[in-house]
Amino acid sequence: MKRPTDLSSLTSALEENVDLSDLGITKHFGPSETIVTEDAPVRSIPIVTAGSVKVMQSDDTYKEMVLYYLQPGETCIMSFLAGLYHDTSKVKAVAEEESEVLFIPVEKIHDLIREHPEWLNYIFQIYHKRFVELLNVVDAVAFKKMDERLLQFLKKRCEVMETDTLTMTHDQLAQELGTAREVISRLLKKMEAEGLVTLGRNKITLM
Repeated sequence: MKRPTDLSSLTSALEENVDLSDLGITKHFGPSETIVTEDAPVRSIPIVTAGSVKVMQSDDTYKEMVLYYLQPGETCIMSFLAGLYHDTSKVKAVAEEESEVLFIPVEKIHDLIREHPEWLNYIFQIYHKRFVELLNVVDAVAFKKMDERLLQFLKKRCEVMETDTLTMTHDQLAQELGTAREVISRLLKKMEAEGLVTLGRNKITLM
């Protein structure tokens, strides 16, 4: 099966020497299906080849917060590091939509790094992108009010999904932002009054 061009565009330096699809197993996931589980051993590195995936972390009360999104051609650097150092996953990865993920066994990642130095450059690029996104999360939590965080979250999610309209409940939003549903409902009504969004039944449209 032909792979999406997004994956080859980010690993073009490897194309002439290795076919990543031959190194692992491809799996398909429906919306909201869990791809990587927190505290589970990481034996394979996931690379998104189609769709989009959100990476989350939860606390002791099971409140969850979205850290970043993975799009075609990207891997979860947290899972990569956990697998490389024989650790357990510190994050949870969930399919945002119908998605396809290539799982490459950790031992083959070692071979890729040793035999194809350009693969390490790919990993550093992904690491840099994730580091910047995590800094944005810290900045939002530490310094921004919830209304700013909510609007930023909606814009990012729309960007990932390539749409202006999101289908999700206030409960889902509250869970992913680590706050109460009542807070989200109040802020969305305020945003609608300000002309920033239009609300429908389980739908939010950015204006």
